[in-house]
Parts: sequence; structure tokens; C-alpha cells
Amino acid sequence: MRILDKYIIREVFLTFIFGIFAFSAVFVGSGTLFRIAQYMTDYGASFTAVLRLFIFSLPSIIVLTFPMSMLLATLLTFGKLSGSSELTAMKSCGISFSRIAMPVIMIAFFVSVFAIAFSEFVVPKANESYNNIVRYEIQGNTSPKSQDHIIVKEIKDNNIQRLVYARRYDAETNSMQGVSVQEFEKEVLVHVENAEYATWESDHWTMYNGMLYDFSGGETERTIRFDKQNLPIMQDPKALVREQKKPEELTMKELRAQINIMKSQYVDTKKLETELYQRITIPMASLVFALIGMPLGLQPNRTSSSIGFGLSIIIIFVYYSIMTLSSALGQGGILSPAYAVWIPNLIGFIAGVILLRKAAK
Repeated sequence: MRILDKYIIREVFLTFIFGIFAFSAVFVGSGTLFRIAQYMTDYGASFTAVLRLFIFSLPSIIVLTFPMSMLLATLLTFGKLSGSSELTAMKSCGISFSRIAMPVIMIAFFVSVFAIAFSEFVVPKANESYNNIVRYEIQGNTSPKSQDHIIVKEIKDNNIQRLVYARRYDAETNSMQGVSVQEFEKEVLVHVENAEYATWESDHWTMYNGMLYDFSGGETERTIRFDKQNLPIMQDPKALVREQKKPEELTMKELRAQINIMKSQYVDTKKLETELYQRITIPMASLVFALIGMPLGLQPNRTSSSIGFGLSIIIIFVYYSIMTLSSALGQGGILSPAYAVWIPNLIGFIAGVILLRKAAK
């Protein structure tokens, strides 16, 4: 690696780290601390619980700051290089602007990949721990609450043996509506039981008004209607509800599996699909913001850090406004979620390429 590359990488990296701290402080101060203070005043949360809440809230905040910090880093770094005539000196030595931008693009790419991995392996576990502390330690929610889309999986030797799905659990009646049981042998579906509803009766679940199907070789071998049938799961309502995870607590693999399960039951999954694809598009915004930030940092009067910070806020606002609109289009079914979530990145990428071409002239 050349000395020039090391110099540019160091400047961008240091400003990037500063951006993470700065933007994280804004998020924490504007929302997280307020919610934690409410838990202390409303529920009398202990200091250790509050401290753990604060720690577990950070990963979901930090992963959002990666693109913002990359934008700020490129704006300030190239504004500094331009203001001190260092870019002019580099170009006079025959170094093209695209060559100067190359190490920044590499950093932005690795930041995007790291952010995807971070949101897959760290953020879901942190979110789950955060929500468990709130629900069971601070609020003391020991009784189950009604919720939609109950999923129970029995897995043995990394192969799914049984899958139970219910459209809704009703806490008032201790019942589940729209129940489906699927049993597998070597990942091949061999048995299905569908019932209108199931109720918790002392120590077991009982399904009512359903159909039983046996499959062999991909074809229906036997069909039986039943009025009453035991549901083959051991969890009581409290354990059943506690096992369910919110979308932000799921990894991409788990989220994709849940989408497939819900699709098999003809449930609308556009919201979950949007959440899944945004696990990729939001981290990839780091690369897009780097493309935009480098040429904008060359504009006149960009040496002031306050101006660079203000410009980054404006760009971030525009990006997330477009992202909100495109997400609504995907969730509403106007566009496929797989395409809708890429709209802000595509617009940003095109804008960045145009700006880079102009800066290279």
C-alpha cells in the first residue's frame, strides 16, 4: 500500500470513528435515554437493569450510524484535502481523482460488509436481550399477551421434524386460531393437520374442527376429518408466547424461514420481506454515501467541519425520506419489496457516479 493510500485511509477512518460516536450520541440522547428514564420512573428499574438496557440498545443504533459516519468522513476528509490544496498537489503529480478515491471506496465496501455481518450476528441477539429485560425483569409481564403469527419448530440433527403455525393467539380465551401442523421426514413433508382453532386445557392443547392429510411421494395418500385432536406441542401459553420473537430479534436466516412459513399459510409477508431486504440495503448505503461524499467535499467552502456536518444531515434526511417512501411502496404491494428497498441506493449510486465523473474532469 502506498503512503498516499495510508494517509487517505487514516484520515477517513479517524473521521468515520468520530462520526459513529457523534451520531450514536444523537440517537441515544434523543430517544434511548428518555425511554430508559421512563422505565426507572414508571417501574422502578434497578441500576443494573438500566445499565444492561443501555448496553444492549447500542448495537441497533451503531449499525444505523455506519452509512451516516461514512458520509461525514468523506465530506470532511475531502473538504480538508481540497481546502489545504493537497488534492491539487496530488493531481499535479499525475494522480487522477479516481485513483485518489479508490482507497475510500475500498473502505466503504468493507464497512458495508462489516455492517451486514454486524446486523446479522450482533444486533438480533442484543435486541432480544433488550426486549427480554423490559418484558420480564422491568415490566414483569409473566402472563402471556395476545399476538399474531405463532410459530413453533422442533428440530433434530439440524433437520426440522415438526412445524406448528397459528394465525393468532388469544390471551383471553387461551386459544389459537388457524392452526396448522406439518411433520417432516428427512425434510420431506409427510403429514399435515389443519384446525379452525386450538385451546389450552389444563396441561395440553386440543385442536377442533380440522382435517388430517398423509402424504407419500408428494401425493395425498389419506385424508381424514376430525372434530377433536391433540396438538403435539408441550409448551403452555406462557412458554409458547415467550418463544416468539419480534422481526428485529431474528437473523436474516430466521427471518427468511419465517417468511417461507407464513407464505405457506397464505399470509401477507410484504412487511417482513421489506425488513429482510433492508438488512442488506441500509448497510450498503455506506458505499453509496462514500460515492456522494467525495465529490461534494471538493466544493468551495467545504473546509468547515460544521458545514460538512450540516450537509451530511441534509443528505441523510433526503436518503431516509426516499427510503421511507420506497418501503411504503414495497409494503403496500405497489412494488415488489425486493426492488422497492433498493430505490434509495440506486438513486444515490447514480448521483454519486455523476458527481464523481464531474469531479474527475
